[in-house]
Amino acid sequence: MIQVPLYKICLLGDGGVGKTSLRERFLGKGFQSGYILTIGADFAVQDLDIEGIKYKFQIWDLAGQQRFSAVRALYYKGSHGAILVFDRTRPESLLNLDVWKRELFTNVGRQIPYILLGNKSDLDNTIEQSILDNFIRRSQSEITDIPYQIKCLDTSAKSGLNVTEAFTLLAKTIQGYIEEYRRIKGK
Repeated sequence: MIQVPLYKICLLGDGGVGKTSLRERFLGKGFQSGYILTIGADFAVQDLDIEGIKYKFQIWDLAGQQRFSAVRALYYKGSHGAILVFDRTRPESLLNLDVWKRELFTNVGRQIPYILLGNKSDLDNTIEQSILDNFIRRSQSEITDIPYQIKCLDTSAKSGLNVTEAFTLLAKTIQGYIEEYRRIKGK
């Protein structure tokens, strides 16, 4: 089995969108229905085997409340990728991802690859597909560094829908991004 470097990733999005629940589900800890506020940041390390390659994720779950924004800046440094999470029942949580993208790129110091997760897909979806499609199209047009395709998955931390698939998708996106960087930069 091939061992790849550790990928530092950030889970970003408004408070209450399910970032911690997604992380806990990915770690194999199941789902808890009570909402526990993340203070500042929390992290975990998890391995994932994909097609014979062992990926190691250092997952930084950053607090979604605005009052923690000053503390969050420290945790972005050295990130290889991100998962931007929105709540399928709260349209404003999708629109607020613009703020999260700016904070991510400002604090990392450059663009890095990310994927989008529409969490709580087990509940009634109130986000129109056209709004999501427009958000993805606009986000795609903002990529000015190394080109990659922004992907979006519906997830449910409660049922486990697409949780492992999300981390698999992010690993492949980061790997593709690194390969494209090397191709473009000649490294």
